[in-house]
Amino acid sequence: MGRTLESKKKIVEELKDLLSQAEMALVLDYQGLTIKEMSDLRTRLQASNGVCKVTKNTLMRNAIDGNDAWSNLDSLLTGTNAFVLAKGDVGSAVKAVQAFQKDTKKSETKGGLFEGKLLSLDEIKAIGNLPSKEVLMAQIAGAINAVTTKVAVGINEIPSGLARSLNEHANNSESST
Repeated sequence: MGRTLESKKKIVEELKDLLSQAEMALVLDYQGLTIKEMSDLRTRLQASNGVCKVTKNTLMRNAIDGNDAWSNLDSLLTGTNAFVLAKGDVGSAVKAVQAFQKDTKKSETKGGLFEGKLLSLDEIKAIGNLPSKEVLMAQIAGAINAVTTKVAVGINEIPSGLARSLNEHANNSESST
């Protein structure tokens, strides 16, 4: 039994809502995946604020219709697609998808869209190789801490250096007399 027009409208509205919150979309070919494998992918994505939706391409087209931020997604809407929508730490979502694909060896990424720009497979892979948000923040904090430590040591060195110079000058003055 097919979907009613009312149920299709609800699905399109749900997709529009998910897209309004998402920062990145990945399009996966999910052909051959079992329900258990799709559940596994969804579970992996939950930790990174990602969702996986399987819907007809026509419904996704209706959801992105008139939305400039997502209109480039249209070129990827062929075949059997699952849509991974990520917000926040998109790198973690990409890593979750890549780990899932490595484990199952069944799904392939067709492409993605980030900030209105279509991403190549190499660009998606590069995003997956980025350190997580927490690691980046720790690296920045470490760099800031290192700078402040160097400044403090430098400021502390000024009076010490001045005292050494005065002491050396006094010793030189006494030895010349």
